[in-house]
Amino acid sequence: MDVPEAQLEATEHGLVCQGDGWFVVNARDVRWDRTGDARITNFAGDTRFEQLGIGIEVLGPGEPMACYHREWDQEGFLIVRGSGTLVVEGEEHPLRQWDYFHCPPGVAHVIVGGPIVVVAVGARQDDRTEYVADPVAAKHGAAPARTTTDPREAYDGWEPPTHTRYAGWLD
Repeated sequence: MDVPEAQLEATEHGLVCQGDGWFVVNARDVRWDRTGDARITNFAGDTRFEQLGIGIEVLGPGEPMACYHREWDQEGFLIVRGSGTLVVEGEEHPLRQWDYFHCPPGVAHVIVGGPIVVVAVGARQDDRTEYVADPVAAKHGAAPARTTTDPREAYDGWEPPTHTRYAGWLD
């Protein structure tokens, strides 16, 4: 199979993958998104990897990674620096450096920063997501007002992400 190299476009906020194909890129060089104190990159920019997504999330103290949710694909989260709190199935669990959270399909979850740096991976076969109203996640500012499958409703009131250039938060 002859798979071409994907093009990486230089933007004011960093490199952005343009289409399918293989590529090598450094996390310091890609475009990141900023929401509150959180910094997030998925390495692919606007491209969605077909089978496996990967990203790095840098969360400030008390900063939720996402709205409390469940997906119908497997995910995994490796804590590479710092500590935080995992809310999973309505219960809190502490996270520290080098902890790994395996998340099977259908498990409601969110990670909250302490601060923390997380490498996240997930399958991309099923796009369904349910955002779950939960009092434990709500205590961390990470739950929607009511359970929904509409991301606009779930993230109502959250600061929208803006593109940003890497600024040393992995160093």
